[in-house]
Amino acid sequence: MDFQGIYDRLRAVDAPGLTGCDLPRDADPEDKKDKGRAGDAFVLVDPAQWTQFLRVCRDDERLGFEQLVDLTATDPGKDDENFWVNAQLLSLRHKHRLAVKALLPKGAATIASATAVYRAAQWHERECGEMFGITFAGHPDPRNILLPDDWAGYPLRKDYEFPKEYHGISCE
Repeated sequence: MDFQGIYDRLRAVDAPGLTGCDLPRDADPEDKKDKGRAGDAFVLVDPAQWTQFLRVCRDDERLGFEQLVDLTATDPGKDDENFWVNAQLLSLRHKHRLAVKALLPKGAATIASATAVYRAAQWHERECGEMFGITFAGHPDPRNILLPDDWAGYPLRKDYEFPKEYHGISCE
Protein backbone atom coordinates (compact mmCIF):
# COMPACT_ATOMS: atom_id res chain seq x y z
CA MET A 1 0.00 0.00 0.00
CA ASP A 2 1.37 3.45 -0.83
CA PHE A 3 1.29 6.42 1.55
CA GLN A 4 -2.03 7.75 0.24
CA GLY A 5 -3.64 4.34 0.72
CA ILE A 6 -2.32 4.12 4.29
CA TYR A 7 -3.52 7.64 5.07
CA ASP A 8 -6.95 6.90 3.60
CA ARG A 9 -7.18 3.72 5.69
CA LEU A 10 -6.23 5.63 8.86
CA ARG A 11 -8.99 8.12 8.13
CA ALA A 12 -11.49 5.33 7.32
CA VAL A 13 -10.90 3.60 10.66
CA ASP A 14 -10.97 6.98 12.42
CA ALA A 15 -7.51 6.50 13.94
CA PRO A 16 -7.37 8.35 17.27
CA GLY A 17 -5.32 11.53 17.21
CA LEU A 18 -4.74 11.67 13.45
CA THR A 19 -4.57 15.37 12.62
CA GLY A 20 -3.19 15.38 9.09
CA CYS A 21 -0.31 14.49 6.83
CA ASP A 22 2.52 16.16 4.99
CA LEU A 23 3.95 15.18 1.63
CA PRO A 24 7.33 16.07 0.15
CA ARG A 25 7.13 18.91 -2.35
CA ASP A 26 9.35 20.66 -4.83
CA ALA A 27 10.55 24.19 -4.25
CA ASP A 28 8.38 27.02 -5.52
CA PRO A 29 10.36 28.57 -8.43
CA GLU A 30 8.69 31.94 -7.78
CA ASP A 31 9.82 32.05 -4.16
CA LYS A 32 13.63 32.23 -3.83
CA LYS A 33 13.50 31.37 -0.10
CA ASP A 34 11.29 28.26 -0.52
CA LYS A 35 13.51 25.18 -0.60
CA GLY A 36 10.58 22.77 -0.77
CA ARG A 37 10.38 19.77 1.53
CA ALA A 38 12.29 16.60 0.82
CA GLY A 39 12.10 13.34 2.76
CA ASP A 40 9.31 10.93 3.54
CA ALA A 41 5.63 11.65 3.71
CA PHE A 42 4.38 11.47 7.29
CA VAL A 43 1.20 11.53 9.33
CA LEU A 44 0.81 14.00 12.16
CA VAL A 45 -0.66 12.77 15.45
CA ASP A 46 -1.93 14.51 18.57
CA PRO A 47 0.57 13.57 21.33
CA ALA A 48 -2.30 13.06 23.79
CA GLN A 49 -3.42 10.07 21.69
CA TRP A 50 0.01 8.74 20.72
CA THR A 51 -0.35 5.18 22.01
CA GLN A 52 -3.96 4.79 20.85
CA PHE A 53 -2.88 5.78 17.35
CA LEU A 54 0.07 3.37 17.37
CA ARG A 55 -2.19 0.55 18.57
CA VAL A 56 -4.51 1.07 15.59
CA CYS A 57 -1.50 1.03 13.25
CA ARG A 58 -0.38 -2.27 14.74
CA ASP A 59 -3.75 -4.01 15.14
CA ASP A 60 -5.64 -3.01 11.99
CA GLU A 61 -5.48 -5.99 9.60
CA ARG A 62 -4.95 -3.87 6.47
CA LEU A 63 -2.27 -1.70 8.07
CA GLY A 64 -0.46 -4.38 10.07
CA PHE A 65 2.52 -2.33 11.27
CA GLU A 66 3.99 -5.04 13.47
CA GLN A 67 7.39 -3.37 13.91
CA LEU A 68 8.55 -0.11 15.41
CA VAL A 69 11.80 0.47 13.52
CA ASP A 70 12.79 3.76 15.14
CA LEU A 71 11.57 6.28 17.66
CA THR A 72 13.44 9.51 18.29
CA ALA A 73 12.95 13.25 18.52
CA THR A 74 14.06 16.31 16.62
CA ASP A 75 14.72 19.75 18.01
CA PRO A 76 14.11 22.06 15.03
CA GLY A 77 15.82 25.04 16.61
CA LYS A 78 16.86 26.88 19.73
CA ASP A 79 13.96 29.32 19.41
CA ASP A 80 11.37 26.74 18.37
CA GLU A 81 8.84 25.96 21.10
CA ASN A 82 8.31 22.32 20.10
CA PHE A 83 10.03 19.00 19.61
CA TRP A 84 9.07 16.52 16.94
CA VAL A 85 8.65 12.99 18.26
CA ASN A 86 9.25 10.72 15.26
CA ALA A 87 8.39 7.06 14.84
CA GLN A 88 9.03 4.78 11.87
CA LEU A 89 6.68 1.81 11.53
CA LEU A 90 7.11 -1.20 9.27
CA SER A 91 4.77 -3.91 8.01
CA LEU A 92 6.73 -6.92 6.82
CA ARG A 93 3.53 -8.72 5.83
CA HIS A 94 2.23 -5.89 3.64
CA LYS A 95 5.65 -4.45 2.71
CA HIS A 96 4.92 -0.86 3.58
CA ARG A 97 6.28 1.81 5.95
CA LEU A 98 4.84 4.78 7.79
CA ALA A 99 6.49 7.82 9.34
CA VAL A 100 4.56 9.22 12.31
CA LYS A 101 5.22 12.55 14.00
CA ALA A 102 3.83 14.33 17.04
CA LEU A 103 4.51 17.94 17.93
CA LEU A 104 5.46 18.14 21.63
CA PRO A 105 5.86 21.44 23.52
CA LYS A 106 9.35 21.82 25.03
CA GLY A 107 7.85 23.33 28.16
CA ALA A 108 5.73 20.20 28.76
CA ALA A 109 7.82 17.51 27.11
CA THR A 110 5.82 14.48 28.23
CA ILE A 111 4.22 11.85 26.03
CA ALA A 112 2.87 8.38 26.81
CA SER A 113 5.31 5.52 26.44
CA ALA A 114 4.79 3.31 23.41
CA THR A 115 6.28 0.28 25.19
CA ALA A 116 2.83 -1.27 25.78
CA VAL A 117 2.29 -1.31 22.01
CA TYR A 118 5.84 -1.93 20.76
CA ARG A 119 8.42 -3.48 23.13
CA ALA A 120 11.19 -2.12 20.91
CA ALA A 121 10.26 1.38 22.09
CA GLN A 122 11.98 0.73 25.43
CA TRP A 123 15.53 1.48 24.28
CA HIS A 124 14.53 4.22 21.86
CA GLU A 125 12.56 6.08 24.54
CA ARG A 126 15.37 5.77 27.06
CA GLU A 127 17.82 7.35 24.63
CA CYS A 128 15.34 10.02 23.60
CA GLY A 129 14.61 10.84 27.24
CA GLU A 130 18.20 11.39 28.21
CA MET A 131 19.25 13.20 25.02
CA PHE A 132 16.23 15.53 24.67
CA GLY A 133 14.70 15.59 28.16
CA ILE A 134 11.40 14.09 27.01
CA THR A 135 9.50 12.10 29.63
CA PHE A 136 7.79 8.95 28.38
CA ALA A 137 5.01 8.49 30.91
CA GLY A 138 4.58 4.86 31.94
CA HIS A 139 7.98 3.71 30.68
CA PRO A 140 8.98 0.59 32.66
CA ASP A 141 12.69 1.48 33.02
CA PRO A 142 13.59 5.13 32.31
CA ARG A 143 17.26 4.88 33.39
CA ASN A 144 19.95 6.46 31.24
CA ILE A 145 21.72 4.18 28.80
CA LEU A 146 24.34 6.55 27.33
CA LEU A 147 25.07 9.26 29.88
CA PRO A 148 26.02 9.07 33.55
CA ASP A 149 23.11 9.54 35.95
CA ASP A 150 24.45 12.88 37.18
CA TRP A 151 24.93 14.42 33.71
CA ALA A 152 23.45 17.92 33.54
CA GLY A 153 21.31 18.87 30.55
CA TYR A 154 20.21 17.23 27.32
CA PRO A 155 22.94 17.11 24.64
CA LEU A 156 20.74 16.88 21.53
CA ARG A 157 18.75 20.02 22.30
CA LYS A 158 19.76 22.97 20.15
CA ASP A 159 20.12 25.20 23.22
CA TYR A 160 22.47 22.78 25.04
CA GLU A 161 25.85 24.10 26.10
CA PHE A 162 28.48 21.42 26.58
CA PRO A 163 30.29 21.57 29.91
CA LYS A 164 33.98 22.45 30.02
CA GLU A 165 34.65 19.43 32.21
CA TYR A 166 32.93 16.53 33.93
CA HIS A 167 34.38 15.29 37.24
CA GLY A 168 37.79 16.67 36.32
CA ILE A 169 37.74 15.24 32.78
CA SER A 170 37.96 17.78 29.96
CA CYS A 171 34.96 17.80 27.61
CA GLU A 172 36.57 20.10 25.07
